Amino acid sequence: MKKILKIILTIFISLFYLFSSTTFAEEKIKIGLLIPMSGENENLGQTIIKATRLALEDINTDKIEIIPKDTKSDPSVTFQAAKELKNMGIKIIIGPIFFKNLSFLKDIDDVIFLSLTNKTINLPNNVISSGVNSTSQLNTIKKFIKTNDIKKTIFLTPNLNYESEVKKGIKESKIKIFKHHIYETDPTKLTSQIEKITKYEIRKQNLLDEILRIEKSDLIDKETRIEKLKKRYTLGKLGFDSVVISDFDESLKSVITSLLYTDVKPEDTYIITFNQWFDQSLLEERVNQPLYYPSINKKNLEDFNLKFFQKFEEYPNHLSLLSYDLVGLIYYLSLNNDLNDTQKLFKQKNSFKGKIGIFNIKNNKIYHKLNFYKIDNGKFIEIF
Repeated sequence: MKKILKIILTIFISLFYLFSSTTFAEEKIKIGLLIPMSGENENLGQTIIKATRLALEDINTDKIEIIPKDTKSDPSVTFQAAKELKNMGIKIIIGPIFFKNLSFLKDIDDVIFLSLTNKTINLPNNVISSGVNSTSQLNTIKKFIKTNDIKKTIFLTPNLNYESEVKKGIKESKIKIFKHHIYETDPTKLTSQIEKITKYEIRKQNLLDEILRIEKSDLIDKETRIEKLKKRYTLGKLGFDSVVISDFDESLKSVITSLLYTDVKPEDTYIITFNQWFDQSLLEERVNQPLYYPSINKKNLEDFNLKFFQKFEEYPNHLSLLSYDLVGLIYYLSLNNDLNDTQKLFKQKNSFKGKIGIFNIKNNKIYHKLNFYKIDNGKFIEIF
């Protein structure tokens, strides 16, 4: 009788461990997703949800489950949604999108938030900025400057809320700069500031003085020289050979227009800017070309856009590609790490290649290895 009981007990224990092992093996990796699913940014949130669905299809695994929660683009709602995800046992959350929604997340213990913001200053300790930050961009610009033996680079940064981010990027990238100018975006003030930065009035007066000097001279070819000088607008060196403009959209175009007005020519001086996401309107501005900037891989972006359109019959926004890659990043980390150990997960050095490019993870931060492009003759041209 005792032998029978031992056999039954052995079978029971074996079945128990077999069942436990199977249950553990089938346990899904749960990823939270904090995005606006209602309100003015609803479309943005819905597109990101579709991008994460597309990522799951491409990874081709049933081990991942994504659980979205609505933030309504409100910090308080974001906090409550984050608590709900934590109570479900979720340790890693993609989102929120906007920096303002990070306000109360520092009180959510033992959870890591992969925010889609590109801001890196004053982040809670449990939030990692995964957007294309200024340091990532300036590391790429630094490489271009070194490759082309550029000696004197000035920075032009608007007096807006990301000025400190640019300064932090300059410091972290250790890029060498000659001067850093902060300018007002008001067009009536901008031109005057650019004139001072480029020494426009001095260079203009230099030209007038040189024409007068030659007119009073006894040079045989003075008429020819004067004719050539009158075709110019200024005379004299700028004092820099490249300018980095940390601006975007119409404001960027206004700055470049002011540079052109003060006789700073793109063919003579490198005009470099921050990531413009292949803005098609820049192709039409032929007078502003060549224009240089760092960005994600153009072909990868086009491939993703096409795949997304074929699946959902709409084109994605840029944050969709980022959220798509973050799903892949988490899955990649899960293959070699314990995702429950959020304190160590993003502190160790890792690299991951996604559609957006290479993610470099170091000291609880994500940096992007970017490509570098030139806009010239109405085309986007990859430099490296």
